[in-house]
Amino acid sequence: MTDETGTPPPEGPSRPNPAGPYGPGTGQQPAHRPGPFGPGGQVPPGAEPAGPGPAPAGGAMQPPGPPPGAVPPGAVPPGPPPPPPGGEAPAAPRPPRRGMPIWSVLLVVVLVALVAAGVGGFVGGRVGAPAADGGTQGEGVKLNNAPSDAPSRAPDTIAGVAQRVSPSVVSIQPDDRSRGGNGSGFIIDDDHVVTNFHVAGALEEGMEVAYSNGRTSPADIVGTRPESDLAVLKIRRPLRDVEPLQFGSSEDVTVGDQVIAIGAPLGLAGTVTTGIISAKDRSVALGEDGARTDIKALQTDAAINPGNSGGPLVDEQGRVIGVNTAIATMGGAPGEQSGSIGLGFAIPSDVAEEVVNEIIDGGSAGSGESGGSSSKAALGVALDSGYADGGAQIADEEGAVTPGSPADEAGLRPGDVITRFDGRTVTDSETLQELVADKKPDDTVEVEYERNGRSRTTDVTL
Repeated sequence: MTDETGTPPPEGPSRPNPAGPYGPGTGQQPAHRPGPFGPGGQVPPGAEPAGPGPAPAGGAMQPPGPPPGAVPPGAVPPGPPPPPPGGEAPAAPRPPRRGMPIWSVLLVVVLVALVAAGVGGFVGGRVGAPAADGGTQGEGVKLNNAPSDAPSRAPDTIAGVAQRVSPSVVSIQPDDRSRGGNGSGFIIDDDHVVTNFHVAGALEEGMEVAYSNGRTSPADIVGTRPESDLAVLKIRRPLRDVEPLQFGSSEDVTVGDQVIAIGAPLGLAGTVTTGIISAKDRSVALGEDGARTDIKALQTDAAINPGNSGGPLVDEQGRVIGVNTAIATMGGAPGEQSGSIGLGFAIPSDVAEEVVNEIIDGGSAGSGESGGSSSKAALGVALDSGYADGGAQIADEEGAVTPGSPADEAGLRPGDVITRFDGRTVTDSETLQELVADKKPDDTVEVEYERNGRSRTTDVTL
């Protein structure tokens, strides 16, 4: 797309600027206040530096003679041209630069549980190294057999991986369809289903899972971890011929690795998309109204849309290396949902597997509440990521400090600016996220903050 001059507009920003919350999150769509992206520009295509003057009028040929710049025998080489009166010769004009246009938009991170309907797609191609035939994909990874009613594809292709993983991916929907909404999940050992907390929490009044063949079964919540945005379900009437998916190592993933996302975006079960790992350890904030959480996510350009929440992001061997959770969008009216712009985020499998095992070992079936104890420290605030005056500012809005949270009990309030945490300087909201993530629950730290221009100190037990 170009303007009237044929010049394409500069690309917009490609990184979300999430508000950095730490407390548990229950909302379907987070309310951030992402900061503006700084000005930038580029040399317009076609702009050229100043060069020699025009050719002689009419393009007449020059008489033969010495090449340009040659000095005839006995002549004195000419010196440089004198500077103009009053100063040095002007430099060649620089190509013009163009600033960020006013139509540029900010990116907002949005949870991808479904509220509306739309379309999805399927992508094919070749991935990874050859794998064994049948249901085994790579060493020690057991997957489903390819369906007999569809053209079979080799296990080392995107289509082959999708055929063998899809039967283990389920849609999660309300048992009363009049309530609307849905998400995704995937089956692991003992008929458990992994999904997002923001999916399970929204359907706790009653839910069912739908297999890829259309078969449905009621499901109960085993336990949840709001601060990790994860939940585990138990299927009441499971299918016996479905292989559980296995977790791979997200630590071993690197930028550029091929990945596949499977789920039910916009209610379309069994949708497969593909892409690569675009970044690792991306700080992403989720949730709304002070009940928010932050994750260090895998970023992918595989298309993820509302309804993909809780579905697996798998590698070329069919191993789960992430739980699809959120996307960055280009904003929109409050309450509206936007689709993929190639910026999707997944909870790393190393984190998810640890939390899932913790839930299963300590969860209370059907309780709908967090089972066991959390292994992740939380502060309980929503941060204003647009704040750029040094420190991390708690968003100056109602609910930015979660009631009963460590921050609330320590006396922190919306609008406070945290400048030091456990003796270390806080330069921005992302720094604070990292410092909190390094701590464990029940750690007590000293927090320095400013309120109305005055410096204060308080102790916070995470």
